[in-house]
Amino acid sequence: MNEKHVEQVLEIEKQAQEIHDVAVREAQQLPILAEQDAQVIVQKALSEAQEEARKLVLVAQAEEEVSRILTEASEKNRQVEALVMNNFDKAVTYILNRVIGKE
Repeated sequence: MNEKHVEQVLEIEKQAQEIHDVAVREAQQLPILAEQDAQVIVQKALSEAQEEARKLVLVAQAEEEVSRILTEASEKNRQVEALVMNNFDKAVTYILNRVIGKE
């Protein structure tokens, strides 16, 4: 019976050693896995930041283009208003001259 107990103790020690070895291997892998996870997170954050920056640049360019178009339209509008006023004065003068009978 004593021999049976010794064998059981040896088997338990063998299992304990195997469990210990597995735990050590897993513990050694944890920093590597953590580094890999960190790299994935950093890469994802970098990609998202680059995409956000690209969108911001596009918005800024669009706003700049809108501003340029509005400035050009405002200038053209001012020119048209000046021509209208000039032609309006000529038209009023022409009509008055017709009514008065000068022409």
